[in-house]
Amino acid sequence: MHIMTEPLDRYDQQILTILQKQGRLSNQELAEAIRLSPSPTLRRVRQLEENGLIDGYVALLNAKKLGLTLMAFIGISMDKHTSERFTTLESTLTQYPEVLECHLITGQSADYLLKVIVKDMDAYQQLLLQKLTRIEGVTGVHTSFVMNSPIKTTALPVNG
Repeated sequence: MHIMTEPLDRYDQQILTILQKQGRLSNQELAEAIRLSPSPTLRRVRQLEENGLIDGYVALLNAKKLGLTLMAFIGISMDKHTSERFTTLESTLTQYPEVLECHLITGQSADYLLKVIVKDMDAYQQLLLQKLTRIEGVTGVHTSFVMNSPIKTTALPVNG
């Protein structure tokens, strides 16, 4: 992993901010938005990609239109805090498309916090009983269901 040592200038900050919200902008449109000519804009974008500041480009899908209406945060407790247990859990979870995020955490009774999305309560129950509780080392599962998401973004704060 490459860590930036130099601060980003205002053009790079603008590029990163805009591309996080509108990743399909053409180079011409991006150049106009930051008030720079297309050639240096393209060079800057390529440099940001090469430096690893831009990991990739994705399409953000509408979960509700895909029938995915139940989101939850799940705390998972483990029986042992060993690298083998953690590796087993993490590699198993990568096989479950319902798991959107997985975080090893501190300060809670859980060892991991998952963000998951499923169709409905039946799908959640299947995920819980057929998958999560069957992973070796899992001793506890505690779920909080999302009622509303007043703030929802994928954009990182670039200039702060």
